[in-house]
Amino acid sequence: MQFPAQAQAPQAHASTAIRSTGFTSSDGVHLNVLEAGLGEDHAPVIAFIPGWCMPASLWQEQLAMLGTRYRAAALDPRGQGESDIPKSGYTLERRSEDLHEFIARYPRVVLVAWSLGALEALHYLHRHGDAALAGLVIVDSSVGEDPAPAKSAPGLGFVEELRRDRARTVESFVQAIFRRPRPRAQIEALRDAALRMPLEGSVSLFPTDVPREHWRAAARGFAKPLMYVVTPQFAGQAANLSKHRRGTRVLVFREAGHALFVDEPARFNRALTEFIAGLDRPR
Repeated sequence: MQFPAQAQAPQAHASTAIRSTGFTSSDGVHLNVLEAGLGEDHAPVIAFIPGWCMPASLWQEQLAMLGTRYRAAALDPRGQGESDIPKSGYTLERRSEDLHEFIARYPRVVLVAWSLGALEALHYLHRHGDAALAGLVIVDSSVGEDPAPAKSAPGLGFVEELRRDRARTVESFVQAIFRRPRPRAQIEALRDAALRMPLEGSVSLFPTDVPREHWRAAARGFAKPLMYVVTPQFAGQAANLSKHRRGTRVLVFREAGHALFVDEPARFNRALTEFIAGLDRPR
């Protein structure tokens, strides 16, 4: 299987094969999962959640490299990647339930959630608690702390642009999430993957009616190890979360784009490995 984010990507280090599996959600939607590695019996499964309209294959460097040591799994949320494209379910409530059913497949999970996926992960915590998680990694997403983003992202303007010229708007979005230039084939593959979802479904994913305090309460209330990995746009929120939630580990990627784990995979993988290694240490 050719993964969209894998086009022309160099394989500089030993890696493990990525396989495709999946499950059927409680409302009958097939959700695709990319898995790698087997892991040790005591080690947690690393579960990855992508952002808005992006495929699980964007985590390919994490799956391939971390899969040499752990069992790693990345979810294609409904309408994304290789998952089914249902007519409904593109809501925070349903997607957090999909996440709950994904996590329930594994005995002990470190959840790694990026961008919109992080908001869905925080809502999952609000609904289901943290019993199934060994740790949480939030990647470049607002968590409701001050300072608020300069403008509501993606904002009404972005939605209007989607409705006016969706293909061009999505392609611009894909290009903007990377700091380092990516192969043209990869940009086109990610654009086409994002366009699979119905337009109104993609718009309804934005939780514009949820107060910022909702995300803040979920993040501060998480009682297990938490790492917040950000670019400078969220550095202020990271400082405040660390101030108000003791033990939060903060890491700022100053030279990477929004998809920082793609721009700097070795650094991100190293940080994640160190975070997992410290899970059982006294805090």
